[in-house]
Amino acid sequence: MKSIKTILKAGSVLLVAGVVFLAACKKSDSTASATEDVGYGQEQAQLEKASDDAQTIGDQAYTSTDGKLSTYRTAAPTLSNCATITKDTVNGIITVNFGTVDCLCNDGNYRRGEVIIHYTGRYMATGSVHTITFSNYFVNDNQLTGSKTVTNAGTNTSGQTYWNVAVNDSIILANNAGIISWTATRTRTLTSSTPITYSITGGGSLTRANGVVITHTITSPLIISQGCAWIEQGTVADTLSNGKTAILDYGNGVCDALATVTYNGHTYNITLRR
Repeated sequence: MKSIKTILKAGSVLLVAGVVFLAACKKSDSTASATEDVGYGQEQAQLEKASDDAQTIGDQAYTSTDGKLSTYRTAAPTLSNCATITKDTVNGIITVNFGTVDCLCNDGNYRRGEVIIHYTGRYMATGSVHTITFSNYFVNDNQLTGSKTVTNAGTNTSGQTYWNVAVNDSIILANNAGIISWTATRTRTLTSSTPITYSITGGGSLTRANGVVITHTITSPLIISQGCAWIEQGTVADTLSNGKTAILDYGNGVCDALATVTYNGHTYNITLRR
């Protein structure tokens, strides 16, 4: 028969092993949870920027007098423009065709396909409505689908023109990586003309590629400047699937791909996608 001392020693070893195992599991689960809870930031930023860019394309196409897009023309100025603009003034339709082959634009993104704008009046006219849709439109092999309705709401108390935007967009990610989609409302305010810069506020609901639904509210206006491939500034409060809140912070106005997500007392660095 084993001695009491031997049995106690063996029990101690098993207890320590069990504690180590549980700690390892807890750390692994925590890491997995953190990855899941902050990974949405890249998807949200990608959809936000692609959606806003499509609106800017529509803006430029409407106001263009030379058939060119001032921001989205071919990167090399000696080459032909990426897009062909066709205006049907009778029916109020503008088609921006990037062609069937990827074209490198000034913002560093490759585009192909069509952005289609139906309009009821001048872009800068109070009350005008522009509805934007897509036909086989891709940005860096990610397909943007859906629609957005842009209504000119006049000027705010600071004399700045602003638009109310209803969004129902999706991105079919390249390489069968899934679909991210959202329904959202936005107020888009023109804050500067040199360079053209917009301030974005609002909220909505985002469905991630893995099917998880997240609600969000812009808590500090997003700053989007033409010519920058990323959102430069602003914060978004996101309610995650577990009911907790995370803060997505785009920074302080520098044009770069860096952002942070603060969740559960920790701040994580993320790199934004194009």
